Formats: sequence, structure tokens, C-alpha cells
Amino acid sequence: MGAIAPTSTELSQRILEMAATGVYRESIFEAFKPLATKKQISSAIALAKQFGLRTDASLRDPELGTYYHADPEQVQQYQALTTTDITLSDNDDVAARMSATVQALQAMVTIAGAVTVVLVVIGSLCVLSGRLINGAVVYCSAFWTGIVWLVQRQLMYKALSPRA
Repeated sequence: MGAIAPTSTELSQRILEMAATGVYRESIFEAFKPLATKKQISSAIALAKQFGLRTDASLRDPELGTYYHADPEQVQQYQALTTTDITLSDNDDVAARMSATVQALQAMVTIAGAVTVVLVVIGSLCVLSGRLINGAVVYCSAFWTGIVWLVQRQLMYKALSPRA
């Protein structure tokens, strides 16, 4: 074997490109047999599934196996991801990383909202106790924290909403 074996990311990208027009599992193995082992190809298929590779059970063939297809838009998104400086190792679980990112975003939004509520309560306590200037300062802080919360919430929903 004189050629350098492609990485799992490169194989996944090529599998997604093939799946844009539809492809059977055995055809994938045949196409990449000279370049990679069956285990590497299976790993690349698993990675491609995290980026939009879908199966169609109604087109399953006894000899050719599972039929795969992918949305061309998702293929382009994956190509854009792989051209950035982000590298995916064979052990990366992209779904787990994305889930952790979503949880972090939700935590940031929740914290900003909670701080806003706490500041409103503190401001109200200041006003009720006769400390009007302190109350005004805390209300002003609550107002701006609320603005930050609204902006974060809008950006999070925009980032997490499925593309139509």
C-alpha cells in the first residue's frame, strides 16, 4: 500500500458525498477496500451518521445491505466543518460534545435569568426598606442583566433551531 490511509473524518466526508445520491453499505466497503480496513470504514460510517447519514429500511438489499442516503445540505455543512481548524479524532463522540455545548448554553441563559430575578427581589427589598437610591441602582442592574438574558436566549434559540 503506497498511498496514505485516509482519516476517519476524510472517509466520513466521502461517505456522505456518496450518500447524497444514495449508496448501499457493501458498495461503500468495496469503494474503500483498498484504502482502509473494514473496521475503519465502519467507524467512518458511525461518524457520518452523526452528521446526517440516514438509512432507508424499505430499500435494504439482502446482498448489498443497508441503503444509506444523506441530505445534500447536511453534506455541505459537514464539509464546512471539516475545512475549519477543528479536527475530529476517531474516538470523538460529536453528539456528546454537541450535547455538552447545548447544556452549557442553557446553563448560561438560566444563570442570567436567575440573576435578573434575584436583582429585582433585592431592589424591591431596598425600596420597601426606604433605601430608594440603592433600590434604583439594583433595579438598573436588573434591567441590564435582563437585557443580557434576552439576548442570550434569542441567540441560543437561533443557534439551536433546526434549519428549514
